[in-house]
Amino acid sequence: MTVPAPLTGVIPPVCTPLTPDREVDVPSLVRLVDHLVTGGVDALFVLGTTSEAAYLTDAQRRQVVETVVGHVGGQLPVLAGAIDMSTPRVLDHVRAVTAAGAEAVVATAPFYSRTHPAEIARHYRLLADRSPVPVFAYDIPATVHTKLPADVVLRLAADKVIAGLKDSSGDLAGFRTVVTGARADSALTGFTTLTGSELIIDSALALGADGAVPGLANVDPAGYVRLDRLCRAGDWDRARAEQERLCALFDMIAVGDPARMGTGSSALGAFKAALHLRGIIDCAATAEPQVPLSEAEVERVGKYLAAAGLL
Repeated sequence: MTVPAPLTGVIPPVCTPLTPDREVDVPSLVRLVDHLVTGGVDALFVLGTTSEAAYLTDAQRRQVVETVVGHVGGQLPVLAGAIDMSTPRVLDHVRAVTAAGAEAVVATAPFYSRTHPAEIARHYRLLADRSPVPVFAYDIPATVHTKLPADVVLRLAADKVIAGLKDSSGDLAGFRTVVTGARADSALTGFTTLTGSELIIDSALALGADGAVPGLANVDPAGYVRLDRLCRAGDWDRARAEQERLCALFDMIAVGDPARMGTGSSALGAFKAALHLRGIIDCAATAEPQVPLSEAEVERVGKYLAAAGLL
């Protein structure tokens, strides 16, 4: 299946279920994909931050892509993260995930060393030259410590280097600059703008974004699809109510005690605990060295699910 231009709707960044021994739990991954497809999502994004791609071995990354592509069977487009520190390493991932069947790749700026905007642009141009599938830029400065400048994104889009942007920067004003710039320039027809924030999807769609990549959609895909469809129908009052319900559910990411774990351990642990409580995955384990939630913290996740009508 080819990726539509623009790609629209809800594209969950698929969690990677793990066994207690931290191997990919293929049966649980298949059930999770079925859960998302049944929820009505429009595409799938594997090997992103919510997928714990940074913690997976190269073999596990490929196993995830092969499993999801093999199971979806062309029903939905599958985008795969090709995320690493340098251009050559990212190109290795591009070759691996496209060989496994991914229909687009999603790449951050290089990281570890800080990069100049000219180096970021060169990075994406080299990826596009050598990728057999469309390349999406992934703006997540909290992780890679570099913000993708709006002017660089728009220039790369106009030159057909990148097919879209997944914006997880939290900078709604900056995202708006890209969205409005893409809408105003006929050279950018078909360029995809996606927000990665669970909390402002109604606002992002109102300003003209094409879709969303919310990690919480693993837990409640139907809720995010409902939100997306209400926004597209212009039913803003009901959309706001649905967004606020999802915002309240998203508060589960803070159940972990910050004295003993980081925000990533808490958030990914909460998503996986919720999926386990809902009977979708067999084990809520997160990849090492992340710290697992306690029984009491998992119980709090269950209360969030119950309040949202999901348990």
